[in-house]
Amino acid sequence: MNQERLMQVLLAPQISEKATFVADKHEQVIFRVVSDATKPEVKGAVELLFKVSVESVQIANVKGKQKKFGRMMGRRKNWKKAYVCLKPGQEINFVDGGVV
Repeated sequence: MNQERLMQVLLAPQISEKATFVADKHEQVIFRVVSDATKPEVKGAVELLFKVSVESVQIANVKGKQKKFGRMMGRRKNWKKAYVCLKPGQEINFVDGGVV
């Protein structure tokens, strides 16, 4: 895998109530990733960008919601998220922008 591709795989961390619960309980971090990302690519990207060791990766496809725009029905885009399980003792801190 080339580094240019790995730099483009992760789009943003998914910060929500569920994400913080998962992070505390299972030592996982949730990222929004590009729609054609694979597990090895996500693992390589997290290890490259945050200098942590990754134990496993789970990927979920999130279906876009049906939304009403005035009288018209529209649809949001489908997207993909990755649950990244870090090895024990590893942590990513997004508040300081670095690894703890």
